[in-house]
Parts: sequence; structure tokens; C-alpha cells
Amino acid sequence: MSRSTLPELQRAFARYLRLRDGEATGLILGDERADAQERLDLYAGAYVTRLVEALENHYAGLWGLVGDEQFWQLCRQYIAANPSSFASIREFGHGLAEFLAATEPYSDYPQLAEMAAFEWAQGRVFDAADSVALGEADLRQVPPERWGGLRFTFAPAMQRLDLYWNVPQVWLALDREETPPEASRQEVLVTWLVWRQELDPRWRSLEVDEAWALEHALAGGDFATLCEGLLEWVDARHAPLRAAGFLRTWLGHGLIAGIDA
Repeated sequence: MSRSTLPELQRAFARYLRLRDGEATGLILGDERADAQERLDLYAGAYVTRLVEALENHYAGLWGLVGDEQFWQLCRQYIAANPSSFASIREFGHGLAEFLAATEPYSDYPQLAEMAAFEWAQGRVFDAADSVALGEADLRQVPPERWGGLRFTFAPAMQRLDLYWNVPQVWLALDREETPPEASRQEVLVTWLVWRQELDPRWRSLEVDEAWALEHALAGGDFATLCEGLLEWVDARHAPLRAAGFLRTWLGHGLIAGIDA
């Protein structure tokens, strides 16, 4: 066995764990209990098991939806197609929704990819950095003449995603260990907001105008142009009231972390 540096050993070992390939066999000593190949295979098997456990933690709803055997199979396929390159195991699984949407037979059941996307959004908001949420009292301090120029900074612990399928309802039933409803597809995409309030991930669907308003505010649009955009759904008299209602809701959810007037 040639003399190797520690970084070389680490790289060779990591390559073998991810790809079952490389020169690691020649860098490992065997003994009477197990030769080098057997030792590597033991480590590699434990490595895959740990990744599957991480996916189980991230995607409990998907696991409950497809069952033990099918979940184990899709995890093994995902691991083989997407070797982990992250320092933190919390990041592993970030591409599962895209994998399910593009890989047969899972792509024949698009609710699976949407369930994965929904669960990943929950994980993202749970792991997101803390921020100080503003309240209605902060908004009342803004003089009326400056409301038109209001812009908002939002908390990092929020995600938006568009879903056709009723996966949030299915997930909730599975989480409560209840019989889930049948998977059903809406005719149009529904925007869902997922956020963290204190330590609890929460979610709700958004009406079309609120989804647009939130997107506009997140992109840096001010309150005046937000009201103008809402004219697509309500008249000029009701647009400011509708916009103000959205702000109260977002403040109540703890979504707004800053106001620039």
C-alpha cells in the first residue's frame, strides 16, 4: 500500500462511499476478521442507511404515502443518482422533488413530487434564521403621507410554492395518524405560504390577489404600486383596504421584519 496523506485518504474514502468507485480498497488494511473490501462495504452500507434515515426525517409524509418498501426503493434510487456533496446532512434531499418529477414511475404520480416539495418547504422554514417580527404598532408609526412609498423586508422563515394537489391536507392527516383523503388535483395551481411562527411550521393557501401582492412586496414593490396592481381584482375604492388587510395578516403571521418608509 502506497503512503498517502490524510486528505488523499479522506477523498478516496468519500468517493467510494458516494460512488462505490476509486482506489479506497488499496488504502484500507484488512485483517483476519474482514478484508479491505468487506470493511469498505460495511462503511458504505452504514453510510447509505444514514442517508435514508435523513430522508425519512425530511419526508415523513412521502414515506407514509408510498409505504416502507417503495420509500426505501426511491431513496436508494435518489442516493445513487444524487450522491451527497453537502457538509451538513440537513441539506441532503434538497433535490428529491425534482427527482420524483423527472423519474419514472414516480413522475406518473405528480402528487409525490408535490408532497416532497411541500415537506422540504417545511424543513426550510424550520431551519431558517430567526428574525424580529414587527407588529401593527410599528406600522401605525408611519405618517399617512409616507404610506405610498412603504417597502417591506420579510422574515427568512417563509416559503411559497404552487401546488395542484391536496398534499397539505394529505400530509396533515398522515401526521395525525388519520386516514388521509384521496389525492385530488385542482384545475388551477394554488399558491401556498409556508412559514414558521415561534417554533411551529404553519401553512395556508393564498387567494390569487394575495399571492400576487406578496410576490410584489417580496420583489421590493412599494405600497402604492401594490394598490395599483390590485385593481385587476377590486375597484379603486377597495384596493387600499384590501392591501391594508394583507399587511395586517402578514404582520399577524410574523412575516414582516422591516419597514422602509
